[in-house]
Amino acid sequence: MKLRNWIVAAAAAVVAMPLAVSSASAYELTVPSMDYRTGPYAPNGIPFANGWTDYWTMLNERDGGINGVKIKVVPCETAYNTKQGVECYEKTKKAGSGALVYQPLSTGITYQLIPKASVDNIPIHSMGYGRTSAANGKIFKWVFNFPATYWSQASALVKYIGEKEGGMDKLKGKKIFLVYHNSAYGKEPIRTLQELAKKHGFTYQGLAVDHPGQEQKATWLKIRRDKPDWILMWGWGVMNQVAIKEAASIRFPMDRFIGVWWSGSENDVKPAGAAAKGYLSGAFHQPGSNFPVHKDIIKYLYDAGKAPHPDFKDRVGEVLYNRGLVAAMWGSEAARKAMEIHKTKELTGAMMRDGYEALDVDEARLKELGAEGLTIPVKITCENHEGPRKVAVQQWDGKQWKIVSDFYDPDMDVIQPLIDEDSQKFAKENNITPRDCK
Repeated sequence: MKLRNWIVAAAAAVVAMPLAVSSASAYELTVPSMDYRTGPYAPNGIPFANGWTDYWTMLNERDGGINGVKIKVVPCETAYNTKQGVECYEKTKKAGSGALVYQPLSTGITYQLIPKASVDNIPIHSMGYGRTSAANGKIFKWVFNFPATYWSQASALVKYIGEKEGGMDKLKGKKIFLVYHNSAYGKEPIRTLQELAKKHGFTYQGLAVDHPGQEQKATWLKIRRDKPDWILMWGWGVMNQVAIKEAASIRFPMDRFIGVWWSGSENDVKPAGAAAKGYLSGAFHQPGSNFPVHKDIIKYLYDAGKAPHPDFKDRVGEVLYNRGLVAAMWGSEAARKAMEIHKTKELTGAMMRDGYEALDVDEARLKELGAEGLTIPVKITCENHEGPRKVAVQQWDGKQWKIVSDFYDPDMDVIQPLIDEDSQKFAKENNITPRDCK
């Protein structure tokens, strides 16, 4: 009887073994979503969060995840508040199987998370925002800010202005003003613009707008009085639409008013109506939903009743939706690369970091992803966490955004010394020994 009982028990164990394997296969890739669907910045936060979430969800529904591993998106509401954003980080970093990457969507939050991420071994992708000097991968091992930083974008926009004026030498004597959100985010391009002003002989002046940006009368009265030739804007949320309305009220020419790429969405121009026609902004991807990846999102999510936020179907393809989608696409490619490097499907934040640093999404891969022409190729290295550094200019024609320029390369003769100075200062203050990327 004892032998028979042992045989029955052994058989039961064998039968149970596939269940144990099945349980292990329930591992999910955990990706936090630092949302702000409430507060004065919600109109811009919502479409980005939808694009970010929809892409990961589409991979689950269409492909069964990444290499057969499902993705778990963990939302947390930051309300674009730095303190609340840090609380979201602490709350979600151990969620599920452990957070793999953070996309804070706030320069203020990013600054606070940089020292935390390096301790917790979780990468931050502050996509085109955050601390510019984090482009130096030798010092900022855990932070990536591709495809271009604010300093590169400021330089590219000045190049666009120079082109329109008939050459960079024609900038001498011109007045270029910056209307900026009075925060770490808005202040990022100031140093670069000051240095470019010295180099090219234009007059720079900065005009701060306090949070949330609804009170701008005094700013635009000053602009009407001082008559700048061009205006750049580093704004966000309600500040953008108020600024465009105020510019229209003093009849400032819209085709000489250029926003950073966070000041160039449908939410920013539509409230001003026809008066916004001609307004410009930076860009690193196309607007619109005429790409295969959008068709898959509609098919597998919205038409199938699987969309996390089904009421926003008509906003698929908006500028900020596409930005969230592109961020998730690059994140998913980093996960694939991490799996390839480490020969495992169960990733840690440290492995995900390696995937970001080895990221190489070329034109051929963009086509495979259904995103050919949607955005630019990206290649990251140990030394360069900023990637391609290319910036285009888009224009609102009264109905839609259209890219109206080539992609500009920044003036690295001006920017690189600033990156070196700031990153080395950070390294010294935090006792960081720069990595030898060779």
